[in-house]
This record gives sequence, C-alpha cells and structure tokens, in this order.
Amino acid sequence: MQSLTDRKKVVGNKEMTFKEKLYLPAIFKGMRITFSHLFRKHNTLRYPEVKREFAPVYRGQHVLKRDEQGRENCTACGLCAVACPAEAITMVAGERKKGEEGLYREEKYAEMYEINMLRCIFCGLCEEACPKEAIFLTDRLVPSTFERDEFIYGKDLLVEDVDLRIDITKRQLTGKRTEK
Repeated sequence: MQSLTDRKKVVGNKEMTFKEKLYLPAIFKGMRITFSHLFRKHNTLRYPEVKREFAPVYRGQHVLKRDEQGRENCTACGLCAVACPAEAITMVAGERKKGEEGLYREEKYAEMYEINMLRCIFCGLCEEACPKEAIFLTDRLVPSTFERDEFIYGKDLLVEDVDLRIDITKRQLTGKRTEK
C-alpha cells in the first residue's frame, strides 16, 4: 500500500551500547533537571499570609442585588436560568402579596432561587442575560466545603444584606464594552 504523503521516517532498531544499557546518562540528565528546578523562583504563594491579586474581569461568587430602597431586583423572569449553559440556576416565581411592597420591586418575584455551584462554570452569561441587573458575579471566592449539599446556594446566601452592600461597580465597568 502506498502512503498518501512523502513524509516517512525510517525507524531503525539500533543496538544499545553498554553505557546506554546502564541508563546512567538518562538518570544524570533527569537529576540535572531536578536540581535546576531547586534554584528557580517558586510560583506558589503562602495563601493565608499572601493573597493573590485577581484580574478585574475575575468572576467569583454570585450575588443577587437590591435597589436603593432595599427591595430585591430579581423579577423571576428566568432569563438567567435559560442563558446558563450548565443549567445550574433553578427558580420558582411567586406573586407579591399585600404588605410586601417593601421587599420586592415587581408583582412577580423569585420565591425560590438556587444556584448549584458545583455545576456553575462562572461564565457570566446569567449576568449578561438579566434585564433588571439583579445578578452579578463578584470578586469573592466561593468557600470550599466537604459536603455537596452546601454548594447549592439559595436566596439566604445569594441576596445581599440591606446593611452590607456588595460593591460591584468595578465589575460593571470592566464588563461593559466601550463603543467608538
């Protein structure tokens, strides 16, 4: 059978010399590489003492924002769940009752809103799809744990506190495109 290309390499079964059979040259070459790595600068950071600086476009833990009056921005439209390629977001819409005007902006709100952080790929598509600017990815790290159930974040962990607002202005500015 003829080859389709002219690129062929003749492989010979060359007999190894005594020195090559001892594998000493290969061992010394490996040891030289190992010792050269001992004197290089280390890339590892001592985490609790030294914290790495993140890029301004870093996408971390999610947050559900509130407006100036402290009401939730999310109107349970479901666009973030539809845009999520990993299908990590689930929500159940609810109707606002009388007396809850101070809690929710619109008549419809997210009664149950959950993000499975084990499925989330932190792509930011939920943030781009939201018409009410309710969900953002912050610069915070998602804390690690040993239990799978603790990685399903509900509204108790996602909605920001009224007293402790999360600043996402830096994230908003880097995410917007400047048109010329």
